[in-house]
Formats: sequence, C-alpha cells, structure tokens
Amino acid sequence: MNQVEPMKPVLVRELIGESLREERVAQGKTLREISTSARVSLGYLSEVERGQKEASSELLASICGALDVPLSIMLNVVSEKMATYEKVTPLPIRPVAQAAA
Repeated sequence: MNQVEPMKPVLVRELIGESLREERVAQGKTLREISTSARVSLGYLSEVERGQKEASSELLASICGALDVPLSIMLNVVSEKMATYEKVTPLPIRPVAQAAA
C-alpha cells in the first residue's frame, strides 16, 4: 500500500528569502550590491535568501531599503505566499486607523 508522505511545512524564513531574492533578481541587482547597500555580509544575505537564516526585523528593513521596497510591501508579499500554501484567503488589508479602533 502506498503511503502519502505528509506535506513539509513551509517556513516563513524560506518565503521571506524567496521573496527577497525574486525582487533582487527582478531589479537586476547582485547579492554584492545589496549586501553592500544593506551593510550585511554577502554570506549572511545569501543564507537569508536561501531561507537558512532568520533575519531580524532590523536586517529585513535594511535589505528592503537596499531594494527600495517598503518593508510592509515585502511582508505583504510573504503573507500572500503563506496564505497560498495554507490554502486560505488572505485577510483584506485595512487602513491602520480602522485596525486600531
């Protein structure tokens, strides 16, 4: 009898890395250019892009700054990818003023 292997859970750090790499490549920039601009080592940035390292919020902000992409936009991209993997509909984005009320 064939047994179905359980689906490997997707990790947020992998989706973040994938999204950062996709944006960098879409802009035609090298790892070296982004690592220099973000002030992070080339090796560490590479590990973040491959989903091997969990980047701090400060580091993510720095990398997004080097890519000229707001951190909120990058996190939204990651959120939508996660929703796809989880097969759920993402929550609609609400203005901050309404969310706090």
